[in-house]
Amino acid sequence: MKAMFQRSFWPRILVILGSLGMLIGALDPLEGSGIILIGSALMVLGTLLDPNTTSHHWFGYRLMVFVLVGIGVGAMWVLSAVGGIGGGSGHTMWWGLLILPYLIGWSMGICGPGNPRWMLILGIVVGLWYLTLSAMVASHHFKISSSWLIIMIGTTGLVTIAGCVARLRHFHSLNTKP
Repeated sequence: MKAMFQRSFWPRILVILGSLGMLIGALDPLEGSGIILIGSALMVLGTLLDPNTTSHHWFGYRLMVFVLVGIGVGAMWVLSAVGGIGGGSGHTMWWGLLILPYLIGWSMGICGPGNPRWMLILGIVVGLWYLTLSAMVASHHFKISSSWLIIMIGTTGLVTIAGCVARLRHFHSLNTKP
């Protein structure tokens, strides 16, 4: 019994730490991107090592989240290293589309299968934070060239909130069936 507990204890700790990393890193999506990348990797590793994982689709899903986050974060870091996008950087705002996998992967990771209720509830909170961020950017720095940023952040917030609410409703429907 003790060996089974130890085998399933550490994978769960990895998934919890990864989940917390994805949530904490999301408070500042640019500076926290490294924390989010590490968090998504910990979630994949914890899922892979968990002997109690009943469905291998969780592993595939979390691996896809990690790959999307990795591609988007990598693109963001490279774009930052070469001077950014827009303005006087010499790179059009369209280069910002390379960052979209990061936002998509993060949102999928927050409201994906196998996540506990607390993560979904905190995901709603972070989604509301993203809506607030988009409103702050819109009120202080609104230019036609920054409208894509406002749309991306706001959409990520809305999609995350909708995904978390849908997953919570699914939890509720599972627990209320006779």
